[in-house]
Amino acid sequence: MSELLSRLISLLPDSPGVYLMKNDEDEIIYIGKAKSLKKRVSQYFLRPQEGKVAAMVGHVHHFETILVNSDKEAFILEMNLIQTHHPRYNIMLMDDSHYPYLALKKGNDPVLKIARNKKDKHYDYFGPYPSGYAAAAVLDLLNKIFPTRKCRNIPAKPCLYYSLGQCLAPCINKIDDGQSQGLSDSIKRFLSGDAGKEKAELTKKMEEAVARLDFEMAGEYKKTLDAIDHVLSTQRVEFKDLPSCDVFAYSERESHLSLAILNYRGGCLLGKKTHVVPRFGEVGEQLTDLIEQYYANHELPKLALTRLEEVATNLESTFAPDLKVAIPQEGRLLDLIVMAELNAKAALDEFFLSSRLDDDNLSLLEQLGDLLHIKTPLRIELFDNSHLQGDSPVGAMVCFINGVPNKKMYRKFRLAEENAGDDYHSMVEVVGRRYKRLVEENEKLPDLILTDGGLTQVRAATEGLAIAKAQIPVYGLRKNDRHQTDALVDIDGNEFPLDPASPLFFLLMRMQDEVHRFAIGYHHQKRSASFLSSIFDGIKGLGAKRAEQLRSVYKSKEALLNASELELSQSLSKDVAHELYQKLHEAD
Repeated sequence: MSELLSRLISLLPDSPGVYLMKNDEDEIIYIGKAKSLKKRVSQYFLRPQEGKVAAMVGHVHHFETILVNSDKEAFILEMNLIQTHHPRYNIMLMDDSHYPYLALKKGNDPVLKIARNKKDKHYDYFGPYPSGYAAAAVLDLLNKIFPTRKCRNIPAKPCLYYSLGQCLAPCINKIDDGQSQGLSDSIKRFLSGDAGKEKAELTKKMEEAVARLDFEMAGEYKKTLDAIDHVLSTQRVEFKDLPSCDVFAYSERESHLSLAILNYRGGCLLGKKTHVVPRFGEVGEQLTDLIEQYYANHELPKLALTRLEEVATNLESTFAPDLKVAIPQEGRLLDLIVMAELNAKAALDEFFLSSRLDDDNLSLLEQLGDLLHIKTPLRIELFDNSHLQGDSPVGAMVCFINGVPNKKMYRKFRLAEENAGDDYHSMVEVVGRRYKRLVEENEKLPDLILTDGGLTQVRAATEGLAIAKAQIPVYGLRKNDRHQTDALVDIDGNEFPLDPASPLFFLLMRMQDEVHRFAIGYHHQKRSASFLSSIFDGIKGLGAKRAEQLRSVYKSKEALLNASELELSQSLSKDVAHELYQKLHEAD
């Protein structure tokens, strides 16, 4: 596996999205979806593959991702992209079929069915759904909630559904137009996102079941409520009523600007384009220039979305009346911009992590040694600390040898509580502990220590070295008033400016990103584990066995906080569930 692929994989988030595998000619050769991009994409390169997959992996030079907000969005976006780009290794998926829709027959006979297209004008369509299985599950849910006709042909006598209250029985009853229209309107309202009435009725039934200690029935009602929430989850990759539209968002960092463009055509998200360029002048003016250059080679849509008023004004001035530009303040159009912003930031992070990987790292390290007037730093260790308002403080160290990360030598540090929130003494503690151990064990010391923070952190690291009785050059990556890294500083405050366009700058940024990523990841891990291990303590009636069961169901702090008191009562007695719910939200 190439270093480029290794870097790209390390940057992948543990979140849903679509990945586009590309060859060395930048041609898309495979498109896939994932609940976790990090887990799914890494499997291609870290496990042995066979057959078509092995052939595909052998041709992958790099890959791109499009981040979305849910598994459902990833499912639908994958199919749209496959049918747009026709990658060679997606041959088994390249037909004209689409994800299924639910079809509701118009008129006075509201029947529901699954449809693969929207060509029959006698039906209203809702969806699409990620798979035939998902559509069938929704159809089953609707047939339970609403008394629709289930029979393909009307029988001579009523069936079981009538006795269960799930059918109006047109076989024996005359259904008037008002009753049929009311049923159709209720189903349309439900599938359009308004299920308040149905959820209220189910919640009432669930509470009644809990009150009579019928937890099995209450669990069934809870499953139905969860199914409703899943069915009505927000979807941002396909809108049947959205005109042709481009969504623009940006992110900026370290004198660079990233522009992300999401392209919607026919109501479907068909692709993402990103541009990372050096930042100059005003952001609004530069973004306008980039977008105008983009439209010099691309067809204008009917609608463009942006957050920046200056950009909207400039684009309408240039392209009106052919292009309408909107600045949404709420609702689903704002959600599209938020998703574009997510991708703009990801593109910028990827740029700094993967740019200039072909540079001669040893030559750059020689330049760094010359700049700092030290011997060539072949082994560099970087430190960073992380906490949230003093909570779960941790320290992290990463090691680069010959300009390449050596993950076997990474180290994590649990910080003393008295140093929580104190960045200076946290750095003293971590550096002191790290090198005291190396000195005592007579291990080799690094050639250079870098801190993520300027003169104050350099002084803290130097104090830690004094405790460890070790001598190592220490320099800090200093940020200017725009929070951009612009120089290295030493203990005496001497500054060593960095050219943001130089290969050395990009090497240092990759190192800085890596230690920050490692520290943040460890902090999130420790904070979640600490929360789950302590929140159950002191609650009468909640023993170790039941606590372990709760941990298996609610695997994160967020999942536990999102659980309602009624939901907790499905696993606990009513009093214990109440006490746990109160403690959870006091802790939050």
